[in-house]
Amino acid sequence: MTGEALTIENITVGYGATPVLEDLSLRVEPAEFVALLGSSGCGKTTLLRSVSGFVPVAAGRILVAGRNIAALPPEKRDMAMVFQSYALWPHMTAAQNVAYGLRLRRVPRDQRTQRVAEVLALLGLEGFGDRAVTQLSGGQRQRVALGRALAVNPRILLLDEPLSNLDARIRLAVRHEIKALQQQLGITAIHVTHDREEAMVMADRIAIMNAGEIEQYGTPEEVYELPASPFVAAFMGADNVIELDVEAVDGGVRIAAGANNEAVALPRGNGAGTGVHAEGPFGRRATAHFRGEAARLVAVDETPPDSLTLRGRIAQVSYPGGVYRYAVDIGAHHVMVDDPGRLSVGEAVAICLPAAALHLYAMEARSAAATGPGGGQANNDPPS
Repeated sequence: MTGEALTIENITVGYGATPVLEDLSLRVEPAEFVALLGSSGCGKTTLLRSVSGFVPVAAGRILVAGRNIAALPPEKRDMAMVFQSYALWPHMTAAQNVAYGLRLRRVPRDQRTQRVAEVLALLGLEGFGDRAVTQLSGGQRQRVALGRALAVNPRILLLDEPLSNLDARIRLAVRHEIKALQQQLGITAIHVTHDREEAMVMADRIAIMNAGEIEQYGTPEEVYELPASPFVAAFMGADNVIELDVEAVDGGVRIAAGANNEAVALPRGNGAGTGVHAEGPFGRRATAHFRGEAARLVAVDETPPDSLTLRGRIAQVSYPGGVYRYAVDIGAHHVMVDDPGRLSVGEAVAICLPAAALHLYAMEARSAAATGPGGGQANNDPPS
């Protein structure tokens, strides 16, 4: 089984008169695992179903190994899909479900039997072939659905949120199993999910989708450490937002003093731990995004000089485990911060943010993200 390259070129897809995807492009390399990540309604499932052939494209091309398959029916595309509901035949055994695609392709019985045995062994389901799928656990049913897809030796494997019906403990184990199988078989895979951690753990690259467009396409490290827009920053966990007066200076940025912060100059970086991640050009006003776990709470008179510190007051305390989670009011802004220390509601604190914890965006970038860039075409090169 060998994975093929998939190239999506400027496709437009809609339901009736309602456009969902417009002029969208994406490149998946051979044997690469790509996650389509986004919230409900962002277009990720429509994109997957367009690739599979279940949803027609109004314009553009879908190339597999250089051949345009956009006009072909699903059964002619040499792909296989694992559905969210598994879509298993309840009256069939596990082995019969795995063999279903082979029967449709009129594979001889002896070859089917051999292939099914190979796939069941690959998935750790030896001894379960004669068992009805209704007698299997959720994790075992998911493996049967995956086995049915793999049995036909597809060039591309499509995964439509196949783990969403599993409980949390099983889901953690199965995601690693699927990734290990994909690497072992060298198959090209596209995985739709709304779970950020799932995409980060499983994918080689992640396409973050919003309103039918790809906001950023890159490795897990790139989209997490260098989010290209305020939307991506918030989606990847940096959902605390404040507004600051910022100007660019040589090698960094200068943040002006405000009602709840002192002035500070911080180095600008281009990777994890190297300084502020800033998407300019900056005029004056900017939004700052940061993750609650990247900040720490200090006394108002103990603020370090090499960090941005925000003066606030604790509004709420909870304990999710391991750390305390604080809702902190900073003027009109409300942010969440995790900290190991036990503090009280109403206590005055300073939120300490080192340079590497900050993602700064010019206000113009925020406006563009709200309206969506024209054309909707993804940049297929990793962001620099």
